Amino acid sequence: MDLAQIKTPTLIIDPIKCYDNIHFMVKKAQKHNLIFRPHFKTHQSQTVGLWFKKQGVEQITVSSVQMAKYFSGIYKDITIAFPVNVREIYDINTLAQNTQLNIVIENLESIHFLDKSLKHNTSYYIKIDTGYNRTGVNSESLDIINDILDEAGKNMNLQFKGFLCHAGNTYATKDIDEIHTIHNKNLKSLSALRNNYQNKYPNLIISIGDTPSCSLSDNFEGIDEIRPGNFIFYDLWQHHLGACSFNNIAVAMACPVVAKHSNRHELIVYGGAIHFSKEYIELKNQKIFGQVVKLTQDGWVQQNTKNYLTKLSQEHGTIKADSKLFREIQVGDLIGIIPIHSCLTANLSDRYIDTQNQTIEHL
Repeated sequence: MDLAQIKTPTLIIDPIKCYDNIHFMVKKAQKHNLIFRPHFKTHQSQTVGLWFKKQGVEQITVSSVQMAKYFSGIYKDITIAFPVNVREIYDINTLAQNTQLNIVIENLESIHFLDKSLKHNTSYYIKIDTGYNRTGVNSESLDIINDILDEAGKNMNLQFKGFLCHAGNTYATKDIDEIHTIHNKNLKSLSALRNNYQNKYPNLIISIGDTPSCSLSDNFEGIDEIRPGNFIFYDLWQHHLGACSFNNIAVAMACPVVAKHSNRHELIVYGGAIHFSKEYIELKNQKIFGQVVKLTQDGWVQQNTKNYLTKLSQEHGTIKADSKLFREIQVGDLIGIIPIHSCLTANLSDRYIDTQNQTIEHL
């Protein structure tokens, strides 16, 4: 990797680690006889998407109609795991012509609109809220679920596929035990749903999608499909949760050092909120926006001491440096930073480079 060619904040990805992360999740799905439908919102790249195809993946998840259109050239079975946006009906109809398209529904208003406007066969999941309290129908609200199924059943273009959930509350846990507790509770709720509807819909699919649970659990009783996304890159947040080792993290942001302040032992880098987002974790009452690593021609290595990105503004990043790092790093050097949330960091990048110096395109 030619570090001398990096002039501005640039996200570096390690293809070998990505391949290993894909292989891990493919094998886990096979072990538990699960459909593997990875979420592509993390990497948003057709090049990376083809790495999945090389390992046998043929079904994917995305988070928007635009992303579905982008990947429809290489994948023909796509779930848009976001409540259907009826204002995009033209593009939904266009996609459904040539793609096995699966949409997500959680209310009757969407059904009523689709009944008038959907022109092609489309499958749908009912979004279930298992405790994240973002979107979805409560798993015990059978009256709402029944109303959706009844109304959708009147439309020949809508086929019920099953129940879908995202346990985003696992990202706010304190330890691995809490992740397992949330996951196992979700399994019970989803199993109860299956028991209520399997006689009428014997082929229904139960689909879950959070990376912490999919990475750590070996209990998928009653689950048919997993949709993790963040695992392709992982990040400092996942490492902090215990969902991956530091060596599993496949991305680092290369940032130029633009200033040093000896009175504060701070390094200022070109790399701010517009590159990392403002997501953080707290360590010893300190907000952490990323962890410093040493960049090499082969990627990066973890340093023995812990130096963190501790403050962000729009383009500026502040690193609270120990004496060794402060002495070694000069203005004009590049410094590597492991991001807190790789999904948002990747989304903010207009392109990536890999450790073989190849530019990788991005939606």
